[in-house]
Amino acid sequence: MLLWTSPIIAKFPKDKRYSLGNRMENQLIDVLELLVEAAYSKKKKDLLLQANTGLEKFRFLARLAKDLKFINIRRFEYLSVNVNEVGSMLGGWIKQQSNYETA
Repeated sequence: MLLWTSPIIAKFPKDKRYSLGNRMENQLIDVLELLVEAAYSKKKKDLLLQANTGLEKFRFLARLAKDLKFINIRRFEYLSVNVNEVGSMLGGWIKQQSNYETA
């Protein structure tokens, strides 16, 4: 998703590329880092919940970019499907970790 969004963000208007665009990119990078940390951590659930929150922040930033017409509707739909897919996988991982805690 990060590879797909970077060229799109690069086409944002210059004044928004360095504010909204950077926030979007940094949010995805933070989510990626949290997922890597969770993969190698014994306390995964907290990291996964942080990643989930970061993904949700990205979702709102992407919606804002769409509303400002920096992302066209077709690209936004594609991005939304991918964010939802990552969210579903993340939710499954969180649920799995919750089951481990109760066992």
